[in-house]
Amino acid sequence: MAKLVVEVLDASDLMPKDGQGSASPFVEVHFEEQRQRTQTKAKDLNPYWNEKLVFNINNPIDLPKKTIDVDVYNDSKGGHHKNFLGRVRISGVSVPLSESEASVQRFPLDKRGIFSHIKGDIALKIYAVHHDQFATYNTTTPPPPQATSTAETEETSPLQEINTNKIIGDFDHNVKKKKNKEKEVRTFHSIGTGAAGGGGPSSQPRPQAPAMEPTIRTDYARPGPPNVMLMQMPKQNPEFGLVETSPPLAARMRYRGDKTASTYDLVEQMHFLYVNVVKARDLPHMDVSGSLDPYVEVKLGNYKGITKHLEKNQNPVWRQIFAFSKERLQSNLLEVTVKDKDLGKDDFVGRVFFDLLEVPLRVPPDSPLAPQWYKLEDKKGIKVKGEVMLAVWMGTQADESFPEAWHSDAHNLSHSNLSNTRSKVYFSPKLYYLRVQVIEAQDLVPAEKGRAPDTYVKVQLGNQVRATKPSQMRVINPFWNDVLMFVASEPFEDFIIVTVEDKVGPGKAEILGRVIISVKEVPHRVESKKLPDDRWYNLHKPSVALQEETEKKKEKFSSKIHLNLCLDVGYHVLDESTHFSSDLQPSSKHLRKPSIGILELGILSARNLLPMKGKEGRTTDAYCVAKYGNKWVRSRTLLDTLSPRWNEQYTWEVYDPCTVITVGVFDNCHINGSNDSRDQKIGKVRIRLSTLETDRVYTHYYPLLVLQHSGLKKHGELQLALRFTCTAWVNMVTQYGKPLLPRMHYVHPISVMHIDWLRHQAMNIVAARLARAEPPLRRETVEYMLDVDIHMWSLRRSKANFHRIMSVMSGVTAVCKWLDSICNWRNPITTCLVHVLFLILVCYPELILPTIFLYLFIIGIWNYRFRPRHPTHMDARLSQAEHAHPDELDEEFDSFPTSRPTDIVRMRYDRMRSVAGRVQTVVGDLATQGERAQAILSWRDSRATAIFIILSLIWAVFIYITPFQIIAVLVGLYLLRHPRFRSKLPSVPVNFFKRLPSKSEMLL
Repeated sequence: MAKLVVEVLDASDLMPKDGQGSASPFVEVHFEEQRQRTQTKAKDLNPYWNEKLVFNINNPIDLPKKTIDVDVYNDSKGGHHKNFLGRVRISGVSVPLSESEASVQRFPLDKRGIFSHIKGDIALKIYAVHHDQFATYNTTTPPPPQATSTAETEETSPLQEINTNKIIGDFDHNVKKKKNKEKEVRTFHSIGTGAAGGGGPSSQPRPQAPAMEPTIRTDYARPGPPNVMLMQMPKQNPEFGLVETSPPLAARMRYRGDKTASTYDLVEQMHFLYVNVVKARDLPHMDVSGSLDPYVEVKLGNYKGITKHLEKNQNPVWRQIFAFSKERLQSNLLEVTVKDKDLGKDDFVGRVFFDLLEVPLRVPPDSPLAPQWYKLEDKKGIKVKGEVMLAVWMGTQADESFPEAWHSDAHNLSHSNLSNTRSKVYFSPKLYYLRVQVIEAQDLVPAEKGRAPDTYVKVQLGNQVRATKPSQMRVINPFWNDVLMFVASEPFEDFIIVTVEDKVGPGKAEILGRVIISVKEVPHRVESKKLPDDRWYNLHKPSVALQEETEKKKEKFSSKIHLNLCLDVGYHVLDESTHFSSDLQPSSKHLRKPSIGILELGILSARNLLPMKGKEGRTTDAYCVAKYGNKWVRSRTLLDTLSPRWNEQYTWEVYDPCTVITVGVFDNCHINGSNDSRDQKIGKVRIRLSTLETDRVYTHYYPLLVLQHSGLKKHGELQLALRFTCTAWVNMVTQYGKPLLPRMHYVHPISVMHIDWLRHQAMNIVAARLARAEPPLRRETVEYMLDVDIHMWSLRRSKANFHRIMSVMSGVTAVCKWLDSICNWRNPITTCLVHVLFLILVCYPELILPTIFLYLFIIGIWNYRFRPRHPTHMDARLSQAEHAHPDELDEEFDSFPTSRPTDIVRMRYDRMRSVAGRVQTVVGDLATQGERAQAILSWRDSRATAIFIILSLIWAVFIYITPFQIIAVLVGLYLLRHPRFRSKLPSVPVNFFKRLPSKSEMLL
């Protein structure tokens, strides 16, 4: 007797059903009145079973007509009750006849009905074996696979037609067909990934393809078999997921115990010993010449901090603060020594000791501890000449001295490099859109008399240069009326240079005149309807344009140009993508709305960081950067550690809940004074505020993922604490009904092409301004936080967006499947209930809208149980980054214009052509359907139009004399008729529509 083997491997991303955010799933498999189940995996939304279930096949010839039902349930109440988690129905036609032909497949879990709330997928391996094969069948449980997916040699196209009515028999082609119709099921086949890289991980090791190998990939244009449904849904790697934590934060403990922790309640308290070395006086002469070059050495165990030495100064002033972590204290005695800097060995001047048990504890908001004078002692403890002013106290990271202190972990750094490790707060410059309307010019004087000038205007603001179109008429009084947009920043130190040029040859132009205007003189436009008045400006020769006004007035004659200049303060200058923007306020502070809440971020720690400086004999010097609105924060750099603990808290005002905060982690490469090196990116996290519950503290480890040429790489995990507090509920609720951007973006919209160019210019201005701060926030850091290359072409992103569209359409597909099952009477009880509901709505049409909205309300209340419990984070599976092909990544990281060899560029161009050809086909099909709809009344097919208008007249008369309820009942009952009265052929209206003419035959 033949056997059917169903290997249940694992499932992922199941729906929580126990009311506590989890589930205890098990699997039931039904085949030919046989039922078997797996073990229950308690509290696991990503269970791993790896069990084999064996069934008897009574008649192998009928296997292609059989159905394998795989149901996933939540085991509740000790097995006495179960909740439905999803199902998969597999046709026997897709079952291979040997284990060698079988492969692991991932199936998305289907709903049982339209009211079911299901998600996730399950990995199965199904095959049939004969009795002689089963006798030697090894039932030992195999080790867990490295990855669960499909690996076939046959590659398939991602877009293929689905034919679920075609059933192929592989056992006997001469068997007579049964009259009773089997239930329609979906057929799943294994989809090979080959070199495409867009599918799931392979169950067998795949050779790594070199990034630069110019192999031709033809899998993009190869047609697939008609019966294949694409089911490439790889399981989410657990390493790339979110991990919830419970650190001992004051916000979580509701201020139990230490009341002083309420000031910074989103971070763990870290205690530090602070030593403030202020100054000294009356120090003795140590050299023969009578000079003294004093400095102070603060020593605690093996840690030592040194101030700057001041030359020939007996009353030096240092004002320098040192901080020693309490966790690393190696001694109970603090030694502060004053020394004299010499060429050889430094001379001892005097010292002061402090017992740490007697050091006072200071907690903000207490005032700073007042420094005191201490007499110096020699090595024998005898008082000597000189005093030093010190303040020693024990505090936390909330102390105002914390950012400026010299920390013990940076004791090896020089004074010049110390600033690169300190925590700072930055603010982006205030940006404005500068609008330059070039209208016309008069009395231009070309260089060659008698030749009509071919003129255009070039406008420059800082590094931004734009030009108008050439004048349509080649005259000395040209007219352009072009509008050019630029990005200006406060404090408006730049100048607008307007140059009129005459194109005298290819790539050659002569300047006819120039005018230089200060941005400070440009008026502001606040109202959207009124522009400032136009002005005429005198054009000067380039040599005269830079001279003083008195020199310009000596010119007796000058050409003129007509301009309209204004600073549009009603726009919001976009310096990041609108999809994850952190600020949507207009440039003018008078047009801004009041804040609606406060966002608090605690940067706690990181773990499992990769050593970024392994070649230098170090590990990682990590620091964090957070950006929200125009406020940037940078944490201090923790040196040479793979598990840094920052515990720094920052606060932002929130003006719109539909914004995103970005937190990035970087490796500091400037602690040794190198200015040529670039800080390396470790990863970043984006969190949308609208997904956060109000007043709830979120503490999680976020994966730090970086996409590189070699593939996706996890560089560690970052622990953050987040809390969004709403201070104006009414304003926050009304924000959801207001436009996302300020009013000017909709009254006078800027084209998409110009917006992208202006965004790039705004990014450059912000990066240049922050790079001039101290310590600088470097350009590579700002560009990574702002996603400067988000608009570049990426095949990986295109695949991700395609899967996003398919995911959105899955809801519509589920509704269509439900309606199809109703119309085909697959569940007679449900179909009868729908008939009753339909008749009620037809008789009482006023109940239609209330029924729809009541249904939406019930669905929303029901889904509240399954709401997301965690913030959003970088999703590797959604981004199609986990299994991206090396060649696709190499193309994504390529420069613009390309720097790759010709053969690789040709291969990528051919690949782009194949993808674009399929897109072209889809667009052409959509155009064909639209043209057929237009052809109904256009008399392109006179017979079809005549038939349609005659039928329209008949229907108009029939509908007029017949009550609407009767027509609705007849149409509804016709659509819901039993399958016995249906035909497999297309309906008459569909046939009529497909016969209408389109313009496809008119294309060359």
